[in-house]
Amino acid sequence: MKILAAILTILVLAGSAAWAVDPSEMLPDPKAEARAEAVGKGLRCLVCQSESIEESNADLARDLRVIVRERIAAGDSDSQVVDYVVSRYGDYVLLKPPFKLSTVALWLGPLVILLLGLVWATSMFKRADRSEPDALNDEETNRLKSLVEKDKS
Repeated sequence: MKILAAILTILVLAGSAAWAVDPSEMLPDPKAEARAEAVGKGLRCLVCQSESIEESNADLARDLRVIVRERIAAGDSDSQVVDYVVSRYGDYVLLKPPFKLSTVALWLGPLVILLLGLVWATSMFKRADRSEPDALNDEETNRLKSLVEKDKS
């Protein structure tokens, strides 16, 4: 049973996004590599869109990881590396884009949609509360009386 658990653990880890960085991409200096990983975790894979470049196996993510490591090896600061990538790919490459006019929809869009949904739901409930059933016509009234009389007997 322990062998099966070990094999399953290895399979899960082997398929994990943590193995996205190829060892050949890694910097020889552990501190520089840690910086590169930290910067890469803040950059979006433009192919996957929901993963950082450190987690993605896409070719473009690999290219971005190489660029980040080259810039760090060249002596750029973390912010200079991020600025370089943003200058080439725009704010969309950031997993946490800055709050500014061009990204306001990213930040406020979900809130606006939620508020519009709440307003719509509230108006629907109020409308349902205000509507009263139509009065029964003569035929319906007679039918109801006959059903009540049958039920009594």
